[in-house]
Amino acid sequence: MLRFMPVGDSMTIGSAGEHTWRHRLWQHLRSTYDPAATLVGPREALYDKQTDAATSLAYADPDFPRAHLAGWGEGWLHMAPLIGRAVRQCRPDVLLVSLGLIDLGFYTNAEQTAENVHAFVACAREADPRIRMVLLPVIPNIRAEADAPFAEQVNRFNVLLAKAVADLDEPRSPILLASPPQPYDIHTDTYDGTHPNARGEHRIAAAFAEAMRGAWGVGQVYGAGTG
Repeated sequence: MLRFMPVGDSMTIGSAGEHTWRHRLWQHLRSTYDPAATLVGPREALYDKQTDAATSLAYADPDFPRAHLAGWGEGWLHMAPLIGRAVRQCRPDVLLVSLGLIDLGFYTNAEQTAENVHAFVACAREADPRIRMVLLPVIPNIRAEADAPFAEQVNRFNVLLAKAVADLDEPRSPILLASPPQPYDIHTDTYDGTHPNARGEHRIAAAFAEAMRGAWGVGQVYGAGTG
């Protein structure tokens, strides 16, 4: 049985009324790979937009393993100092990471964000030298569509992320770069230009699932009707 830890920002933690891509991927893994597949992490909350805080809101599926390491407004900058302790505490086999949009939007440029990717990987491996990781590039979003300099930073970071994966990948602790969800349209796959709706949740889950299936033989082809 593999233990998966989702790591991410608002697109990963989700909010009241959302299933989240975490839920979609868990359903896919347990139906096509291992019924005992589970998600782990030091947090369990969804985000409550009304109170502007992470709270213990009810998930749509009471059987869903709610654990994660995700936060609304958090990025590589925030997660790099936390990942070592989270890995030691929760003992994941695989980290599923979707970060970068928040960093580039508010905190760091592409090069600085890439430095935080390196720090994140180093801290995760210090906690578990055999940890596996799947990293998702920054996916299409409404700001990149409207803000050309920001779009350039996103593109630059995604290039640097690919280089980091190539440089840091090693047999003992493999790192995969997931392909961006295909297709992915912010007008039909999100509810606000950034956060995924049900269709977008499936697209993101499929990106992680297909990366693991292709490289590690985990699961079968992702079906859009899963869950």
